[in-house]
Formats: sequence, C-alpha cells, structure tokens
Amino acid sequence: MKKVFGTLAAVVVLMACGGGTEKKATEETATPTATAANDLSANPDYQKGLALVAGSDCLTCHKTSEKNIGPAYKDVAAKYENNEENIKMLATKVIKGGAGVWGAIPMTPHPQIKEEDAEAMVKYVLLLKK
Repeated sequence: MKKVFGTLAAVVVLMACGGGTEKKATEETATPTATAANDLSANPDYQKGLALVAGSDCLTCHKTSEKNIGPAYKDVAAKYENNEENIKMLATKVIKGGAGVWGAIPMTPHPQIKEEDAEAMVKYVLLLKK
C-alpha cells in the first residue's frame, strides 16, 4: 500500500512540476496572438459576424485557417479587399450559393439568412485578413 501511495505522490509531484512549465511556455507563445485577437474581438463587426457564423451551418464547410470543403476564411479575406462592393457580392453568394471560384464543389445557398446578417458574416470573414 505504501508503494502505491508513494507512486501516486510521485506522479502528482511530476505532473505539478511539468504543468507549470508547459503553461508558462504556452502563455509566452500565445501572448502576442491573444493581444492581436483581443484587439480584433473588440470590433463590433467582428463580434456580430462571429456570433452569426457560430449560429449557422457555415463551420460545416469552412474553417478559419485551413481549407475544409470550402475555402478557409483567411484565404477568402486574402483574396478580397474589404470594401462595400465585395461585402455585397460575397453576401449575395452566401444567400444564393456559388460555384467555380474556389473549385468544383458549389457553396450551398442559404436563402434563410437575411441580407444584413450575410453582410455582417462577410465583414467578420474579411477582418481575418493577415
């Protein structure tokens, strides 16, 4: 019984020691990104668009940083300038669907999304430009 207790105590001590170092390294590497994300997350267009995207089925086909079925949001942001013309054009594609720009797989239409909400979602995506 003493061996079991001793082994458990040693494991707990090792986990406690290792955990602090890992956390500190993570905090150090995450700090610049977290600061940039905090600045972006203070933007009301970012907040509204993120909430709308999270509440929709967009994340079924899209991811923020890597291609899934559809293009990564950051790739869309890199391709299109953040201006009213592109916001309206992309919002229309969200609502009506589209094909050919990012490959052979068409984007499903989302006629249930209001135009102002689609525009807010597009503004969020375009704010992800590197």
